[in-house]
Amino acid sequence: MRAGKLDQQIVVQRFTNTVDDYGTPIETWTTLATVRAQIIQQSTEEFIRGYGASDDAIVIFRVRWIPDISTADRVVFDGDNYNIKELKPIGRAKGVDIRAVMQ
Repeated sequence: MRAGKLDQQIVVQRFTNTVDDYGTPIETWTTLATVRAQIIQQSTEEFIRGYGASDDAIVIFRVRWIPDISTADRVVFDGDNYNIKELKPIGRAKGVDIRAVMQ
């Protein structure tokens, strides 16, 4: 993986529950990692669903290995939030391809 191709910056966030001073649970997204990424593919796919046709923006990001990343996390890129749908490891903890769909 060449460092020169990692020309974008993304933030990987994890959903957490915290409690405020009054004991009320607060659901927030906390930053797990801020990393450099390469955009492998960026496309829009149209799906036929029960309520009609809809478009999904799909992006595949290639990053260096991030320990503990999962499909429950999300990616923030260019001001948009993306749900992680698939993680494909590259080599032995060398990198990972993140397939994500815009929320």
